[in-house]
Amino acid sequence: MSAPAPMVLKPDITAFFHAATHTVTYVVHEEGGLSCAIIDPVLDYDASSGRTATDAADEVIAHVKGNDLQVAWILETHAHADHLTAAPYLKQQLGGRIAIGEHIVTVQETFKTVFNLGDEFSADGSQFDHLFVDGATFRLGALEGRVMHTPGHTPACVAYVIGDCVFVGDTLFMPDFGSARTDFPGGDAATLYRSIRKILSLPEETRLFMCHDYGPGGRAYAWESSVVAQRTDNIHVNDAVSEADFVALRNARDAGLDMPALLLPAIQVNIRAGALPPAENNGVSYLKIPLNAL
Repeated sequence: MSAPAPMVLKPDITAFFHAATHTVTYVVHEEGGLSCAIIDPVLDYDASSGRTATDAADEVIAHVKGNDLQVAWILETHAHADHLTAAPYLKQQLGGRIAIGEHIVTVQETFKTVFNLGDEFSADGSQFDHLFVDGATFRLGALEGRVMHTPGHTPACVAYVIGDCVFVGDTLFMPDFGSARTDFPGGDAATLYRSIRKILSLPEETRLFMCHDYGPGGRAYAWESSVVAQRTDNIHVNDAVSEADFVALRNARDAGLDMPALLLPAIQVNIRAGALPPAENNGVSYLKIPLNAL
């Protein structure tokens, strides 16, 4: 008689939707446990004034403190192009280690050249507390987390498998919105297709949590799906869509997309693990705007 399958724990998840960037930040912990992770936190940024604020991050802090949680990890699914990360502020206020996938160094090398950052910027991932290799594990109390390298949107994308849930970053969206763009440096539609199929090879009941939602057609914002829902209903990459069909669709769609409004500030901050560029001799940090470079 075979042994019963091990029980997969169901984590406690609280989502914080940031309307300005359509980003979802998650606080994840074991039910009844105190050790938690914060995934993809947002720093408020007003592009017209160049000012940052911590309103969104402060909501997360209030939740963590109000529930006596202890932050073990602050996890980034990738170097986001549509929002600035609040990871350093959260670490200052709550503790925890800032982590991302090891292939962030590829993204850093690319944008070090784009922004001509010079010797002041090390493209070795050292700005982060920890770089995860594919398949690495971490713990949140009794919960085990596992890192899944999911390139295609960017070379550094990872998904975090925690209990019966996967936090997919920008790899997938809700079924009625489809999949991530692949026209950023190092992106590739065929690679993304294979990453998505890796996620969708997990058990059908696995819950999937998106990093963004845009409410297509005016529907209410949503960010939880499942493997079976994606395999059945995703408009870009359901089970009936071949790799060749997906690549053709994705490349055609990407050719008509505008760049994210916050790409230039977001990338410069996020490849530094959320730190602002070094202050100049007047005590002010400055972002670069490369002309005709992208």
